[in-house]
Amino acid sequence: MTVYEFEGRVPTIGERTYISHSASVIGKVQIGNQCYVAPGAVVKGDYGEVSIGEGTSVQDNVVVHARPGEKTAIGKNVTLGHGCVIHNATVRDEAVIGMGAIVSDYAVIGRWAVVGEGAVVTQSFEVPDEKIAVGIPAKVIGDVQQRHKEELSRFKAIYRDLAVRYPTGLRKIRD
Repeated sequence: MTVYEFEGRVPTIGERTYISHSASVIGKVQIGNQCYVAPGAVVKGDYGEVSIGEGTSVQDNVVVHARPGEKTAIGKNVTLGHGCVIHNATVRDEAVIGMGAIVSDYAVIGRWAVVGEGAVVTQSFEVPDEKIAVGIPAKVIGDVQQRHKEELSRFKAIYRDLAVRYPTGLRKIRD
């Protein structure tokens, strides 16, 4: 894993959390237990601060960063889909950020909210709890239903399981 101290700012990594050797975790970053940080992900607390709650998956090529002296807060059991960007925002427990989405400064994504693939959540926009937002700029289009929660919970469990399996199941076969 590639975890770096930066000018006395040291990451804290929870138990049973997997961080890929090609991911970067830098500076004042706190990652909870049983999280999954995939290849290519960058989580930087170089001049800001990042916190990520337990059970969260930070998938391939995700970028999480914060403004100087400020904080990006990601809750528990959150899914950050492949290639999304979270910058100086708050993402509450159980939320799902779709692949390639952007969540910009001071935005708030509510509990169990879903941001669709490729959406752009602009500065200071709020997606309320259990709502679905899509588009550029993102707009709320509907409610998260129980069937969505059940399906998304299955996907979340897969990544928590991978966080436990990767350290012993991954084997390099070639340089």
